[in-house]
Amino acid sequence: MRIEAYTQVQQVYQPQKADRSQHSSSVSQADQLQISSFGRDIQAAKAAVAESPDIREELTAPIKARVQNGTYSVETSAFAARLIQKYEEMR
Repeated sequence: MRIEAYTQVQQVYQPQKADRSQHSSSVSQADQLQISSFGRDIQAAKAAVAESPDIREELTAPIKARVQNGTYSVETSAFAARLIQKYEEMR
């Protein structure tokens, strides 16, 4: 095993330390970010979705009440027809 070869390789891959204080004082650059109107629209839509509830209580509350009362019933033939329809759409 040649240790001096490892030392030579290590010197090649050492990061170069530059004197950044002189470089930064002579050149002044500022990064800028501009968001397009489409990007702003997407941000607004994301904010609206984040603020909305996951469950729409105005739709689920009546069904939940009927289930709890025992008055909710499912027409099996209509359910089977919808199930077959969805199956056919997925094929």
